[in-house]
Amino acid sequence: MTVLVLTSEEDVTADLVVARLNDTGIPVVRLDPADLPGEVSLSGEYVDDAFRGHLSVGGRAVSMEGLRSVWVRRPGVPGARAAAPSGWLTEEASQAFYGMLRGTGARWMNHPDAAARARHKPWQLHLAQRSRLHVPATLITTFPQAARDFARRFPDLVVKPVSGSHPQEPPRVVPTSRVAPDVDFTAVTFGPTLLQRRVDKRADIRLTVVGDRILAARKAVAANAHPDDIDVRFAPSDEPWRPVDVPTPVAEAVHRYLREAELAYGAFDFAEDLDGVWWFLECNQSGQFGFVEMDTGQPIARYVADWLAGEGPHAPPYPHDPQGSMRMAP
Repeated sequence: MTVLVLTSEEDVTADLVVARLNDTGIPVVRLDPADLPGEVSLSGEYVDDAFRGHLSVGGRAVSMEGLRSVWVRRPGVPGARAAAPSGWLTEEASQAFYGMLRGTGARWMNHPDAAARARHKPWQLHLAQRSRLHVPATLITTFPQAARDFARRFPDLVVKPVSGSHPQEPPRVVPTSRVAPDVDFTAVTFGPTLLQRRVDKRADIRLTVVGDRILAARKAVAANAHPDDIDVRFAPSDEPWRPVDVPTPVAEAVHRYLREAELAYGAFDFAEDLDGVWWFLECNQSGQFGFVEMDTGQPIARYVADWLAGEGPHAPPYPHDPQGSMRMAP
């Protein structure tokens, strides 16, 4: 039984997991749907009440019926690298590729339908509230007056994109930024704007969930940090990520979140305030973890590889791990 990894050619996070699977002797096929048609080929037939399909990449063929699991890591858009790309070709290739894979008995991390839903930031905020995570006061609006009223109620705000990134090639990450006190918010009429109460934080938390495993890491805010350096991805800091225990209420809430979202993997970002409260910011259903593993030594890649190598609807059981992790009850 083979593990299928869907990601771009350059993906260090995927490299860590593929290396682990290779070490344990689990067959792995890695491909980017952007190479279909071309480097990647497919064929499937529906005859005599049965489906038979296979994929080929770089001359190596794999039976779709023989897939153990599919890891949807950072795949490109089908047809994107074709000789004559088009919207029509992308739709045709997507329908064929993901449609066939949906018909297999493979386990998904994460299923495309669940992953597509999980990307929506407003839905994330709603689900986080339902799961009883702490969510900063947030407004998404195209009404300037609504933004002004919100700013009066919460004078210290940040602004962030609803979608997370700018749709250029390659995609450009748009940082979370502090809102100047004299903004009149007229510009929100040009597109939905997400405003959120700024958390006066003492640390950033990256909490990674793999199946029923949780591992959390903490990065303290530098003592000389500028108050406008809001986004941990862009803030200059020599502080490392360190393993941290997960408060039981947070673990239980995260469990509820992923169960309702139907996700096997999630990378959660929290801001820890001065009182030690963890405030939910977002959950990336395909978030990177290599930078955390490098700093903390937490075996996230091993947990992902073990989940992909497992069988059945649930991840294989794990013993308690002392490195800032805990096992979640099913």
